[in-house]
Amino acid sequence: MIEKQARIALLIDADNSPASKIDVILAELAKIGVTNIRRAYGNWKKDGLKGWENVLHEYAIRPIQQFDYSKGKNATDMVMVIDAMDLLYTDQPEAFGIVSSDADFTPLVMHLKAKGAQVFGFGAKKTPSPFVNACSRFLYLENLGAATREADEAPAEKTAKAKAVPRRKPRAGAKTEAPAAEAVPEVAAEASAPLKQDSTALKRDARLVTLLRNAVESAAGEDGWSSLGSVGQQIGNQASFDPRNYGYRKLIDLIEATQLFELDRRGSQFVLRDKRQARPARA
Repeated sequence: MIEKQARIALLIDADNSPASKIDVILAELAKIGVTNIRRAYGNWKKDGLKGWENVLHEYAIRPIQQFDYSKGKNATDMVMVIDAMDLLYTDQPEAFGIVSSDADFTPLVMHLKAKGAQVFGFGAKKTPSPFVNACSRFLYLENLGAATREADEAPAEKTAKAKAVPRRKPRAGAKTEAPAAEAVPEVAAEASAPLKQDSTALKRDARLVTLLRNAVESAAGEDGWSSLGSVGQQIGNQASFDPRNYGYRKLIDLIEATQLFELDRRGSQFVLRDKRQARPARA
């Protein structure tokens, strides 16, 4: 018997989102369920949306035309809100995917969650925190897919790429100059990729530290240890969170990098506890 999958409605603010990330967005939503409603909103007469026009048919995304009613302000967000409310009470999907960096969608997200739907947000790092925190989970598009490519690429492959960059031989008697930046696009691309935050940076993030410690404490058993799965569930219930926003593919990698928790492996699962609890009591 085929298990019923969660139905997802994906609504894209094409005016404020890059088309180059649509494949990884759909891949993320596929982990949750099936995205059977796919709509992209914008004024398709604008040259800036040409990138989206090229992927609409490929990914079966329905374009929704919305003209600008006033100069300098698009009406896309209002139409998306109306459609989201209509879908909530008619098609009743279990989850919504909202692709935008506009904080104006914050009240919509809060309403959808209040009615029992999960909301997965996708936007740029400039996205205001109220919208980010309102989502069930929010992923920064700059990070999405980058951490995976960096981890999957073997050092030998990186070396091969660097060697593959063609270099011109200097003319006889000519001075040797450093290669121009555009001559090594692979290196430039890697430099622009999001870097993992180190232990010091993670410890300085008061919100992250509080979130992790509260989740570990809430999931603790009688022996004071918490299973990693329970910690992840606690975090998901508390806030919008994804370890990739900090440069880590998995929650366990992020937790280990903070150096705030003691980790142990019991059978096939990891358990952890706050290092402060492991300290011996003073006499």
